[in-house]
Amino acid sequence: MYHYITGIITATYASGIVIENNHIGYFIKTPNPFSFKLQEELTLYTYLYVREDAFQLFGFRTHDEKEFFTKLISVKGLGPKGAMAILASGDTHRLEEAILNSDVKYLQKFPGIGPKASSQIILDLQGKLALSPTVMEHPKVKNVKDALKFLGYNASELRKIDSFIQANVDLPIEELVKQSLKKLF
Repeated sequence: MYHYITGIITATYASGIVIENNHIGYFIKTPNPFSFKLQEELTLYTYLYVREDAFQLFGFRTHDEKEFFTKLISVKGLGPKGAMAILASGDTHRLEEAILNSDVKYLQKFPGIGPKASSQIILDLQGKLALSPTVMEHPKVKNVKDALKFLGYNASELRKIDSFIQANVDLPIEELVKQSLKKLF
């Protein structure tokens, strides 16, 4: 119903903000309300959540963050409150990596997300996410991954050592390939 709202922030609360547009104050639940500044003019991408007993408006700084929220609430047993707790970290790329790499421990660090919920998130979303194309990959990382693929490693195996490769990008390619092979064994 509402795609986005542009206005001025007039109040912040623990669960959301009030954004004024045409002399109407909309209360919008946001992942991290205190990251907004009073009197700041901005556009929030919104999602209207409707239940029998409530109409709740959720707001996000980017369209991608909104899309990630809609994917999270599609997970069996995970509602908007849990999805907002997860998104409050602000690092959707890291969340996508955790889901793609089946990192149950990372997902359990969020309030209200236990072993069962984190496993369900991975089960429901693992094939539905693609890492954001906005993250630029160092050319050396691509060369190392190509070399490892040539040696027979698949994309899911390479995702497990992606952070290692990124952290050691200053090494020569040959050395980085050797160290990556050691990590894969």
